[in-house]
Amino acid sequence: MSLLPLLLVALGLALAVAATGARRRELRELQRGLEERTEAKRKGSHRARLQFPHVDLSRCIGCGTCVAACPEEGVLEVIHGQALVVHGARCVGHGRCAAECPVGAIALTLGDLSERRDIPALTDRLEVPGRPGLFLAGEVTGYALVRTAIQHGATVAAEVARRAAAEPAPPGDDLVDLCIVGAGPAGLACALEARRLGLSLVLLDQEEVVGGTVAKYPRNKLVMTQPVELPLHGRLDRTSYRKEELIELWERIAREQELPFAGGHEFLGAAPDGSGAFAVTTSRGVHRARYVCLALGRRGTPRKLGVPGEDSPKVCYALQDARSWRNKRLLVVGGGDSAIEAALGLAEQPGNQVTLSYRKAAFFRLKARNEARIEQAAAEGRIEVVYSSTVSEIGPDEVVLLVGEGEAKEERRIGNDAVFVLAGGIPPFPLLETCGVSFDPADRPTAAPLVDQGPGLFGALLTGLFLTLAAIAWVAAFRGYYALEPAARAGHELHPLLRSSRGVGLGFGIAAAGLILLNLSYLVRRSPRLRFALGSLQAWMTGHVATGVLAFVLAMLHAGLDPGATVGGRALQCLGVLVATGAVGRYFYSFVPRAANGRELALDEVESQLTALSSAWDQTHREFGARIRQEIEELVRRQRWERSFLGRLWALVAGQRSLRRALAEMRRQGRRAGIPASQLRQLATLARRAHRTALVAAHFEDVRGLMASWRFLHRWIALLMVLVLLAHVVTALRFADLPGELFG
Repeated sequence: MSLLPLLLVALGLALAVAATGARRRELRELQRGLEERTEAKRKGSHRARLQFPHVDLSRCIGCGTCVAACPEEGVLEVIHGQALVVHGARCVGHGRCAAECPVGAIALTLGDLSERRDIPALTDRLEVPGRPGLFLAGEVTGYALVRTAIQHGATVAAEVARRAAAEPAPPGDDLVDLCIVGAGPAGLACALEARRLGLSLVLLDQEEVVGGTVAKYPRNKLVMTQPVELPLHGRLDRTSYRKEELIELWERIAREQELPFAGGHEFLGAAPDGSGAFAVTTSRGVHRARYVCLALGRRGTPRKLGVPGEDSPKVCYALQDARSWRNKRLLVVGGGDSAIEAALGLAEQPGNQVTLSYRKAAFFRLKARNEARIEQAAAEGRIEVVYSSTVSEIGPDEVVLLVGEGEAKEERRIGNDAVFVLAGGIPPFPLLETCGVSFDPADRPTAAPLVDQGPGLFGALLTGLFLTLAAIAWVAAFRGYYALEPAARAGHELHPLLRSSRGVGLGFGIAAAGLILLNLSYLVRRSPRLRFALGSLQAWMTGHVATGVLAFVLAMLHAGLDPGATVGGRALQCLGVLVATGAVGRYFYSFVPRAANGRELALDEVESQLTALSSAWDQTHREFGARIRQEIEELVRRQRWERSFLGRLWALVAGQRSLRRALAEMRRQGRRAGIPASQLRQLATLARRAHRTALVAAHFEDVRGLMASWRFLHRWIALLMVLVLLAHVVTALRFADLPGELFG
């Protein structure tokens, strides 16, 4: 008796167990991702500070490339098989997610600016509307990256050079073409590009050294950047530099290029002087320039606490070198990355007792690695974190903190030798407004709304149609040959040219095999473990689709439209199924997760309405509302994360009974608490919507799980096709000396 049936059964069961285990792990990851997203909303870190990625759910295929490409952990997570923004506040605008997305589903945006009064109104050339010749560059525009600042500076200098060559210069021997205020990366790049283009210029800064905000960073702080071209220097290829390395590089370049840098000039204003030029006023005099570039940054002057004792010499607003502080009782005030990094650096020094005071109940805008480090340091007792606290007084040997929320604050006194206030800075917006810069949302150009663009199949389908029509035209041109039965083609005059083992027919086969290899190289380009980054991933994805279709068309012509029951014929059949599964799976694998994530977003909206309704009540009723919300969330959580499909089917039925019981109890509690009947009905309606939406999202996830198997099917068919193709090539080479009729 053959063991083959038993072996096949065992193999099938093993695959089923592996698939079930993988699915359970996927559901656990999904639950973790959604809980992380909920926690981000609770902390407020889901909102972007400036830039954030917008994900087009109609296109996203859930490959996870964007998550792997992002240097800031936790900005994006794959939820229901698609990328969603989780910690938007951690995004600093690297843009690698958009660059690496293979289907163009991500766009980096500043988000909704309709209510933002911290973003200046600028043209696409970074010029201030209504003030010709005045430009902004760098962080002050709302973009925080070193790379972007360098690009801004170079763009402004190029625009100034173009205008200076076309417009007559105002009179005056003291006039320069360009005055640049701020010697950070934007100002330096602007000065270098202006020097390269032959402009006369002056570079001003209130500090005595170049570097801008970077020069004030703590010692050895890593500065994240991306490859970028620095004018008159070349490419900066590294993705991170120590602060000292960058400052040394910039100082050396400034010396080598003899930039006219003037430090110690505090900027006081810039305005037209009536002669067609600008008068730039500083603490050391006035400079006249045809054009002005303000690259001031956004930090401005340090934010102060406004408490007694703040003017004491023990209070510092920056930390340059943590190693100079030892055996001290230190207080750090703030909850941003700068404050956390300062506290961690001070805690590493011998003998220091470090306390961190933060006014909120939890950190919400930290980089993931900083959040993990501060939590670990607090758990190990190296740093004491005092949440919901503010400084009320700074004395010679102690600091008084007010700890708690609302009226329930308690006074706490701690021994202290020095205080570091790292609560951000006051941006120079009022000063910029005196120069003519507007921060009114009405003055900003209306940005085109971000809309879903569909699954992106139109181009692929159009390419496939074009290639198929070209193949039909080829067949029509030689229809006398292709219309014959395979056995009768040997006598046709075109047989030496079109047969599969010679001439053009063989060329079709070789080209198809080459296209298959090129098609599979997309997997190498997509792998995050392999440093192969020739071209954009989106271009590779388009090529992946196009080469797959073209390989199938050429393989059909290679087989003379009649592959037959041969090894080559089986390879062609596998290739046809591979193209079909790729096209069908591409559409459905986008559509179904989008539906699931659409339900998640709808659930967010319902929960926000629940919160808004209960927040409008008085203190007693708000406690009731918070308790009811927790009960509803627990009911939804308990029933949507059943580990089996049958378990979730049962939850869909039994959950209605549990929901009815919960709503009945809610009404009883609400009547006892004095909640109006109309509001109880509204609360019940929202509860039903939340429950139903969550369960539907869970069942969409089941459908998505089934669709995920389509992707694995696509990959296994690809492997099978490659193996059969290799067998076909080996067979063809082995019998190459036999008559061509044996092959086709």
